[in-house]
Amino acid sequence: MAIILASKSPRRQQLLRQLGVEFTIQTADIDETMFPGRKPEDEVARVSALKARAVVCAPDDLVISADTIVVADDMILGKPKNEADASKMLRLLSGRAHTVMTGLSVRRGDTVRTEVVQTSVWFRDLTDGEIARYIATGEPMDKAGAYGIQGLASLFVERLDGDYFSVMGLPICRLGEMLRSFGVTIV
Repeated sequence: MAIILASKSPRRQQLLRQLGVEFTIQTADIDETMFPGRKPEDEVARVSALKARAVVCAPDDLVISADTIVVADDMILGKPKNEADASKMLRLLSGRAHTVMTGLSVRRGDTVRTEVVQTSVWFRDLTDGEIARYIATGEPMDKAGAYGIQGLASLFVERLDGDYFSVMGLPICRLGEMLRSFGVTIV
């Protein structure tokens, strides 16, 4: 049995390595478009499960996939398209709470289990200068909601309620529980 991470995210790879799990990477080539009008938690779960199903592997291999979105005012904030989009997202998140949702899927053969982990995150008020300087670092450009909690944006986070690692893109505690349900124990 092999463990396959269906993600090119360096953060997800780092978190899985920290657990001492041996894995290979096989990115899933799927359409990650989310459908407007549907519940964000349903959409992030659907995309995560699609990623898991897209990986070609042996029947006893385990595939781990995830998808993370930021939700504010019932709007899904994915990865910014450009700097102006990143600025718009960060202004929306400034001085308020938002929800980070990570759909997590584990697959063996035809069995796919998917769960959604939700975390509330509160940003302090951000100045236009802070937003511009943060965007200039390039850090927000490949991240849902235009920020990475583990990087410079940690300066923006007043508090959170939920799973910190889910905000990074891979809810470790929930993953451990899901792997155990497939007979894999990490600790």
